[in-house]
Amino acid sequence: MKHAHAIYTSGTPFDGVIGDTVTLDFDHRRRRRLKLETDGGESFLLDLPELKTLRDGDVLLLDDGSGIGVRARNEPVADISCKDTLHLVRIAWHLGNRHLPTELMGNRLRIRQDHVIEEMVTKLGATVTRLDAPFNPEGGAYGHGETAGHSHGDGHSHGHSHHG
Repeated sequence: MKHAHAIYTSGTPFDGVIGDTVTLDFDHRRRRRLKLETDGGESFLLDLPELKTLRDGDVLLLDDGSGIGVRARNEPVADISCKDTLHLVRIAWHLGNRHLPTELMGNRLRIRQDHVIEEMVTKLGATVTRLDAPFNPEGGAYGHGETAGHSHGDGHSHGHSHHG
């Protein structure tokens, strides 16, 4: 079985041959080690030295020098539209306060479908549109570009509530 051990990020020149693609949802684009199957049916092992979030357009370098193109799979998401920039910032603050992976899309925000969050932002005056589309949330500030959440022990506190 072939191994993918490195990533050429989207926009980085790749001189090898891209022989196939792999289409993955966001969860499967956030793995370090995982057996995967290309869109053409070939199995390979994703075996990266550290966790990296794969982005649409990245190329995985295989041990034989060839590449596999990464494509983002459509998944159930909700686009949040706001009245103006201040309203968008306010909604983004509420999503961030809940450590919710969020894609920043200029004049709107994209989250995974979640009826509780969708109801909350609707009550705050936003418009929600449900659709199937790729999900590419912003990387976290402390995760070096990753969106990995964090957890706290029972005795830990830090100035904000995780429950609204």
